[in-house]
Amino acid sequence: MTLKKQLKTINPYQPGKPIEEVKAEYGLNEVIKLASNENPFGSSPKAIEAMKEAIHDMAVYPDGHATALRQALAQKHHVSEEQFVFSNGLDELVHMLSHSILEPGMNTVLADITFSSYKISALIEGAELREVPLVDGRHDLPGMLDRMDEHTGIVWLCNPNNPTGEIIKKHELEDFLEKVPEHVLVVADEAYHEYADHPEYPRTVDYVERYPNLIVMRTFSKVYGLAGLRIGYGIANAQLIRDLEPVRQPFNASRIAQKAAIKALDDHEFINYSIEQTHQGLEQYYAFCEAYGLKYFKSYANFILIEFDRPGEEIFNALLPKGFIVRVGVAPGMPNTVRITIGSKEQNAAIIECLKGILNEKK
Repeated sequence: MTLKKQLKTINPYQPGKPIEEVKAEYGLNEVIKLASNENPFGSSPKAIEAMKEAIHDMAVYPDGHATALRQALAQKHHVSEEQFVFSNGLDELVHMLSHSILEPGMNTVLADITFSSYKISALIEGAELREVPLVDGRHDLPGMLDRMDEHTGIVWLCNPNNPTGEIIKKHELEDFLEKVPEHVLVVADEAYHEYADHPEYPRTVDYVERYPNLIVMRTFSKVYGLAGLRIGYGIANAQLIRDLEPVRQPFNASRIAQKAAIKALDDHEFINYSIEQTHQGLEQYYAFCEAYGLKYFKSYANFILIEFDRPGEEIFNALLPKGFIVRVGVAPGMPNTVRITIGSKEQNAAIIECLKGILNEKK
């Protein structure tokens, strides 16, 4: 049996360290995970009730067309019901797009520090990576345009960008879309868009009819608090959606996920509370970084990337016995950085006190 040779050269995605593992290793009763950008406030109560009701129908396959969810999202985004494709989390949609377009002899353009799934999926398909360095944590759109040619299949835009949290502004995106060749698929990954409170953050969904080569990705994993259900979706021109259907698995959005997502969409109280608390939490970290002279990126997501005066791995290991899990290794070429998910006010205060203690130890 022979697998694709490129699989031997790819490092698989490494999820955050499990809570139970840290508890057992350090004899802790409580561990706070701030590594995977989950919603620290849980799930929408309305979504939880929908899950409880849906559990009675687990012997039946889900609606493969996701009809009710499709209708709810069409109303929310003011687009046609035929402009949606659903996926088992955005990771699956990334793989679907790569599998549909990329192959050996083609290339894909992406930022050098961004969501790792783009890179992994492209390499599996045997495509060439053309990574363009970020500029102050932001996508270098002119630089990305320069790297495109007749063999470019996909360009990936993570907006807000993971792990820096920076955004592509409206006028920048509009100029970029006008210049991207028509044969290149533009993927706007907006997993964190609900947190992006910048006045110049674009309404990218408004562009999908004008640009048939654009797809916008959204997820229920972040502000909606449904990461464990794995449900995401793409919005694009109806023809592009039809072309993608053969590669989509028939029942990839579970019955529970669909029911919960519909209710989560309408729970504005939970959504607004999560966003408000996240913005307040970011201010806690900004104040800490300013007080200690630490470099950081202003974030429009639910996490912050901080550069310390020592390897990020050292900060990570020092926090584990104190009961905190954070993320390192997400910014290649920036070994001193740590990405921290914004938690509750109390969680943020607790980890910041621990960080102060770690930094003060070597003063």
